Amino acid sequence: MKQLLLDIAPSPPPTLVNFVPGRNTELLQTLDNILAGSERERFIYLWGGAGCGKSHLLQAIAGIHMHHKMNTAYFACDANTSFAAGSEADCVTVDDVDRLNAKAQIGLFNLYNHIRDEAHALLLVSGTVAPAQLKLREDLVTRLGWGLVYQVHELTDEEKIKAMKSHATRRGLDLSQEVCDYLLRHQRRDLPSLMATLDALDSYSLASQRKVTVPLVRELLRAAS
Repeated sequence: MKQLLLDIAPSPPPTLVNFVPGRNTELLQTLDNILAGSERERFIYLWGGAGCGKSHLLQAIAGIHMHHKMNTAYFACDANTSFAAGSEADCVTVDDVDRLNAKAQIGLFNLYNHIRDEAHALLLVSGTVAPAQLKLREDLVTRLGWGLVYQVHELTDEEKIKAMKSHATRRGLDLSQEVCDYLLRHQRRDLPSLMATLDALDSYSLASQRKVTVPLVRELLRAAS
């Protein structure tokens, strides 16, 4: 069964279409407006906890610009991230800004000023907390708060269950409320992990010719651990 999990097809790339909005409808509309040219703001800061969908949105926006052959820079931050590659980009996405060390913060500060004064690119930045709560240099924090700021709300359990059932229906899988509740209690709760588990369950149930039940889920999760 471990091999079965490894053989599952990779999740589709993040897009705005496969982002489940929940309470983030206004944010999603703003991003659509930016892409359509009806929103002129070029600086956006997204914040929220792990699994809320920040990275999904940044990768989706970067992917759209790459699809249109635009120069795009996506930075998954660590302490020492260099932002030199962003100076020529039409779209810059900076994920997990709160991980940057002092030198990297100066690099992002300089890139922000370059985009504002010269490049006129789109800059999307994400962090775990609102700008005023970031433990970063004050001038960078100020700039991150100048544009649009949105909290990305994690889906409620009810919204996750609805998304799981919709995904299961598209695969022709009969998914009970009991199985959904079990997955939320015993599996990683972010939506991509839940969807990947459903795909594994679907494949395993077909291979074993058994219905998807809690004992089957328990068996699969135990074997994959």
